[in-house]
Amino acid sequence: MPVNEDFQGREYPPTRGYVVSAAKIREFAEAVGATDPVHTEAASARARGYDDVIAPPTFAVLIAQQCDAQLITDPEAGIDFSRVVHGRQKFVHHRPLTAGDDIIGQLHVDRVRAVGAHAMVTTRTELATRAGEPVCTASSTIVIRGDE
Repeated sequence: MPVNEDFQGREYPPTRGYVVSAAKIREFAEAVGATDPVHTEAASARARGYDDVIAPPTFAVLIAQQCDAQLITDPEAGIDFSRVVHGRQKFVHHRPLTAGDDIIGQLHVDRVRAVGAHAMVTTRTELATRAGEPVCTASSTIVIRGDE
């Protein structure tokens, strides 16, 4: 089944939430080589004006991809994950993700288009606190390889 182009403009319901923990921030920082102590030491983060340790900018992908899964696993979308190649990722941060944040994500399918035998799907995930404070806008483009 080819990718369903009618999904362009679709919005998925908000996710149930992701609690950002200092331990996950530390693990992620170590994995990506982010050595600034604001990612691992609460005292350093507080000295720089944050409530607690803050996540490296790309940490948002952990939450955004959980939101993207709503589209990928939607049988009506027609996406064969075995044929997916990640094409592009972009983050616009409104403030840092901070330990203790409880983040809700809402997925928007901004564009679906055919490119030859392939399909390109661009999504946007709005990440916000439960109180509705915007934290990050994560945009992603995936390529679904078609039969050649």
